[in-house]
Amino acid sequence: MTDGDPAGRLDLPVGYRVGDWELTGPIGRGSWGVVYAARGTADGTRAAVKFLPTHLLPPGQRESMAQLVWREVRFSLEARHPNVVRTREALTVHDADRPELDGVTALVMDRAEASLQERLTARAREGRAPLPDAARVLAGVSAGLAHIHARGWVHGDLKPGNVLLSCDGEVWLGDFGLTAELDGTHAYVPPLGSLDHVPPEWWSDREGGRSVVRPTADIWAFGVLAHQVLTGGLHPFPGSTPRARALGAQAYARGNAELRLDGSLPQHWRELISDCLGPDHTSRAALDAGRLADRVRELERTGRPRPRLLGRLRTGRRRRLTALATAVTVPFVAVGTVVLLQSEDDRGTSRGGGAPSASPSVSGAIPADSDVPEKLRPVITRAALQCAEKEVTPALLAAMLKAESGFDADARRPATDEYGIAMWTPSVFKGWARDGDRDGRKSYMSPADAISAMSDFVCWLDRQYKKEGMRENLPGLMAAGYRTSSRTVIEAGGVPARVRSHVARVERYLDDYTG
Repeated sequence: MTDGDPAGRLDLPVGYRVGDWELTGPIGRGSWGVVYAARGTADGTRAAVKFLPTHLLPPGQRESMAQLVWREVRFSLEARHPNVVRTREALTVHDADRPELDGVTALVMDRAEASLQERLTARAREGRAPLPDAARVLAGVSAGLAHIHARGWVHGDLKPGNVLLSCDGEVWLGDFGLTAELDGTHAYVPPLGSLDHVPPEWWSDREGGRSVVRPTADIWAFGVLAHQVLTGGLHPFPGSTPRARALGAQAYARGNAELRLDGSLPQHWRELISDCLGPDHTSRAALDAGRLADRVRELERTGRPRPRLLGRLRTGRRRRLTALATAVTVPFVAVGTVVLLQSEDDRGTSRGGGAPSASPSVSGAIPADSDVPEKLRPVITRAALQCAEKEVTPALLAAMLKAESGFDADARRPATDEYGIAMWTPSVFKGWARDGDRDGRKSYMSPADAISAMSDFVCWLDRQYKKEGMRENLPGLMAAGYRTSSRTVIEAGGVPARVRSHVARVERYLDDYTG
């Protein structure tokens, strides 16, 4: 530690009291935090106390680090899940006799027996081999990650050192210093992170001196971590230092090197890790944390992935297909099921070669006599069927598209940096991009790509509002969130005033399309 390192200045004696907790000795320290073991003075409960002394940082660092501390405190107190370490309380230390400690924030957390990194280090000394409970550990990590993402947060620093293992065999995600709340598709954090676990785009995806962080960054980190757990600590990219391994990952992302996973990996785990380590964030976007947790849980249970109904079914459609498959006992099967069960080559065209119109059997189908261009109707219908939320219908997407662009595929608003039929901002589109027309490219000027991405985004908005208990006028809220952001709508408690006229148009068009 250097003199400029505030964490290095905290050297607390055994027996020091923080609230109702008594320190029993140091556990570890980092560049701006230090953790001590502690026990409750009332009942001897074991705990860990993390001190975050941001007030001692140089002025240039203080503000950004204070924001990180605020995020960590907020997230730690809000998160409640068996695979996320529990924070019992957050305290501010007042000790005038110790100026280095006076005003420090302290988080009191459940105490783990060891970190996953410690387990891997010990395993390496014994000879490289998978951890004996590797699948169980990975299932716990993926479940915790799915919970975090479902609440609209990104961990931002997933690595073995931040996975904690209790003496009872529990698996906890910990250290939320870089955890960030999403605003739409991404969030911003200072350019910090563990080089061994940041995705290739981390090096270039910056804005205003801050790193852009997306959920796909955690998916990449999980892929690296899973490779380490299943091989006894081996990193999937070559190199003797973190910097060298990061350069190897960048070469792979640019297409200058192949992904060479360790030969000892079981095939099904190899496939999962390969999916996690897509070369860019758009290639990883289809594997969200919920789907990842489902796949890991199935591998833990059986050692094999769930059987696919169609070998060529795209990952992003599995959840929707599962929901539809439960309806096979119903005498009438919706046309939407037929669309999803067609082969990739058959989708988008009828067997006679013409473009089919949306069928009234599909919930919220586009009426045959509407002004929605006929060639767009199957595109819109397929996009709506990507989402399992009942409010995301073909009619809603059509109403939104009419309000956004009047169905003009070449629409442009350079003043606001919005383009195409769905009026995507290019930088935002990257986080939701889909190859809707399966031509190997993802373009916001392609109607199929843009509409497919719109469906994913409004589906995500629908779920965010429901988690907040906002269930009235969900179509209007989705239209408002598409124009602004989920956070803006949630903070306003409904449709913000500045987009009410736009939302009113969407609602009027939706009424026209639903009768």
